[in-house]
Amino acid sequence: MCRRCQDLSVGRSFEELVDEAQHAPITGWDFGWLERRAIEERPTWRYFDRVAERAGAVSSLLDLQTGAGGMIVDLPTLPKLTVATEGYPPNVEVAASRLRTRGAHLIWTQEDRAALPLAANTFELVTSRHPVDTWWDEIARVLRPGGTYLAQHVGPHSLRELSELLMGPLPSSSKREPEAARRAAQRAGLIITELRQERPRTVFNDIGAVVYFLRLVVWIVPGFTVERYRQQLQALHDRIERDGAFVTNASRVLVVATKPQ
Repeated sequence: MCRRCQDLSVGRSFEELVDEAQHAPITGWDFGWLERRAIEERPTWRYFDRVAERAGAVSSLLDLQTGAGGMIVDLPTLPKLTVATEGYPPNVEVAASRLRTRGAHLIWTQEDRAALPLAANTFELVTSRHPVDTWWDEIARVLRPGGTYLAQHVGPHSLRELSELLMGPLPSSSKREPEAARRAAQRAGLIITELRQERPRTVFNDIGAVVYFLRLVVWIVPGFTVERYRQQLQALHDRIERDGAFVTNASRVLVVATKPQ
């Protein structure tokens, strides 16, 4: 555990750390509050760099479930036609404002409806970073023939140890298995050209970081509240105090698929 990380929590009680995290403002997918308090290693395939390389070589890009739009805004070069979609209301206003500065467009989609209000055969490149659901038929429809879907999905059992510490044992099966993605893509008429999985290390340096993260990433522990899980959080706090940090593993899957000519 780094010395600077210790400085944020040393001498502070469980109640102080939790109260601070509960009242920290959340605006869209903003992980800035977690700086120095939590660390997630990145997969070795360097997803952002791969997207940046492809984006610089195409004339049209669609980013699905863009979150707060951070990845698109940070790309060094954007295609002439760049569109993003988002359905999570807290993200929409933030993403729209950010994308506007780069001349990109945002479409507000319904999270529970697998439909894109976009013409077929429009985009050379479709990207998605950590989509909640993957709308394979719609991806295949809006891709141009010869176009590419380049995505980083959340893989099976991501941060499972954290989920189980609060919720108890979870099912061993998962709809996020890489081979399930392969089958779904093939059913939609796409050809998987690359499929890789890694489990990057994730470190929480204090219980406040855990609470803030669970407020932000709501599907790790659905229905999370501090009061509901206070006993488990206290036990996790004691563990962090003893060990210096709580270490678990995320799950990430690289998916590259093409639409036949």
